[in-house]
This record gives sequence, C-alpha cells and structure tokens, in this order.
Amino acid sequence: MIVTTTFTVEDHRIVEYLGLVRGIIVRSPTISQGFFGGLKSIIGGNIEAFTEMCEQARATAYDAMVNHAEELGANAIVGVHYDGSDVSSNNVNATEVLCYGTAVILEKL
Repeated sequence: MIVTTTFTVEDHRIVEYLGLVRGIIVRSPTISQGFFGGLKSIIGGNIEAFTEMCEQARATAYDAMVNHAEELGANAIVGVHYDGSDVSSNNVNATEVLCYGTAVILEKL
C-alpha cells in the first residue's frame, strides 16, 4: 500500500478514486503514563510518557485508515493528514487522533 501526503505518485497515475478513508482513535494515558507525565510536567521539559501515548494513538489511527482502504480495494492512499484534539468529560481526559486521506487505485506508467 502506497501512502503519501501528496496527491500524486511519481511514475503512477490514478485510475480510480474510491473515496475518503479514515482511522480514528480516542486514547487516554495509562496509569503509569499519567503518573510519570504529571511528575514531568511539574519539572518541565519533554514529557516522554505523553509523547509515547500520542505516537501509539497516531500509529493505531494510521493502521485503521490503511485497513479501511484495503476493504475498499485500494492500492494507495493520497493526501494523507492527521488531526488531533483533546476530549474531556467528567474529569476524564483523552486525546482523539484522526488519520484520513483518499483511497485510490494506482497504475504504474
């Protein structure tokens, strides 16, 4: 599966657009990530525990997007983007990560 942020792929042409594909995850920190992240936020600097949580969320959203494209029969996804936002309700904080793009069928030139 070719996945790119661009809307073209060198030496290929798009022969069919299959539509929007996406992967979404809403994730909160584990107990240890929350504890160590909270301690680090007092001291300052890079909060590795939260960085790890966000990277895991991005990877899961990406994988879900690719799976969605495969279900449609795509061999590529173009115009890929990530969006993220905070979600909170009743003292529960989480991060939403959305990965999306356009599923296509490419043909090598």
